[in-house]
Amino acid sequence: MNIRCVDCGREALRGRWSSMKFTSGQQRNFETCVLRMEYLVPQEYVITLRESMLNRCPVSSYEQICEVFKRELGDTPENIFAEFDPIPIASASLAQVHVAHTHDGQKVAVKVQHAHMTETAAADHATVELVVNTLHRFFPSFDYRWLIDEINDSLPKELDFLVEAKNSEKCVENFRKLSPHVANYVYAPKVYWNLSTSKLLTMEFMDGAHINDIKTIRKLGIHPHELSKLVSQTFAEMMFKHGFVHCDPHSANLLVRPMPSGKRNILGWRKPQLILLDHGLYKELDFDTRTNYASLWKALVFSDVSAIKEYSAKLGAGEDLYVLFAGVLTMRPWKRVVDQSLDHLVFNGTESEISELQMYASEYFHQISELLRRLPRVILLMLKTNDCLRAVNNSLLQGSSLDTFFIIGKISSEAVIDVKMSQSKSLLSWLNVRLEKILLEVRLWGIQIVLWIYQIRKALSWSDQGLV
Repeated sequence: MNIRCVDCGREALRGRWSSMKFTSGQQRNFETCVLRMEYLVPQEYVITLRESMLNRCPVSSYEQICEVFKRELGDTPENIFAEFDPIPIASASLAQVHVAHTHDGQKVAVKVQHAHMTETAAADHATVELVVNTLHRFFPSFDYRWLIDEINDSLPKELDFLVEAKNSEKCVENFRKLSPHVANYVYAPKVYWNLSTSKLLTMEFMDGAHINDIKTIRKLGIHPHELSKLVSQTFAEMMFKHGFVHCDPHSANLLVRPMPSGKRNILGWRKPQLILLDHGLYKELDFDTRTNYASLWKALVFSDVSAIKEYSAKLGAGEDLYVLFAGVLTMRPWKRVVDQSLDHLVFNGTESEISELQMYASEYFHQISELLRRLPRVILLMLKTNDCLRAVNNSLLQGSSLDTFFIIGKISSEAVIDVKMSQSKSLLSWLNVRLEKILLEVRLWGIQIVLWIYQIRKALSWSDQGLV
């Protein structure tokens, strides 16, 4: 029987489950550098790398799984659970997932780390370090030694499933406290702490459609456009307000289901609830970094050249590479970044747009390498997160949309205003911030009206298609 490869996303499952993606820090970061930037390298390279790097999904035998259970929980799976399926429904380089039922009848997903993974990961890390250092010695301009530091930081956390469990709960709590208007629309599986250790993670079993399964999403009565807006809002809240970001939001880690409340929009489409999986890779943005990052995205959305330059420099790009940094963040050439039109950041993925990006990537390869070397590690993970979200939006909408950038502009602006309000020390400064907030709201309302008109036209067209 075939199982899901959650590295490459290919599947042949018994039914559908909320599979998680488990990759070693090395493979995950390699994807960041190459595979996630698929528009920037020739397609032949992307295909070859995917086939050679991402299709190898190890599967531990049931005997090996029992060894892990005995070491971690002191007994075999069939004694710990009322039912335990020995055949995994998902597997990747770090762990595999089994379906089980607790003695009180709850259906759960049990993530089990492959035996000897700690030793294997250490060997892989040494190999990556050797390759990166050797390449830099012979090709000094190819400086990716920062990748080693990132692996040193992230790998121990990824090998400890209790860190992942804590991240999951902290993420949900942040939405409750800091973004209550979104909290009901974002969900993470419940953790069974009494059945979890650093090598075993037992979580609530989730049913839902993978976010790139458009056909199933429509069958559930959810409109892809509505879902795309929820994804954008969810991650914008994390980046600009929480400062605690899920940095691996690819399609295998995002599920959707209709809101349990049964809520619908005015056109009859069911409201979506986004389910976040695999909480192993999170990054925290300190106050200054979060504020500067929000200010930069606000400037990008509103084409504010001086602010783009200022906050790019504050984030480490320097005054000489701010144009390139803006292009890497938005995947748009500078002339489009500074364009005052409403859709200046929209990327449709046309042949001409992709060719243009590949041309820039080739022409500015050395500058891109230098930019990546300069940027703080946390910003590199934000770049990776942006790439993942861009891929998700592309699968939902066949390109980016005006709504995505309106949401980013709105939430980043709100975050900046909140910071200014908290730092106001006099009545005059407070009044200035209030005035700035009013002017911003007027501007956003103007944009929103234009978007509403556009959306109504599109929605009527989509509704007609849904009836066919």
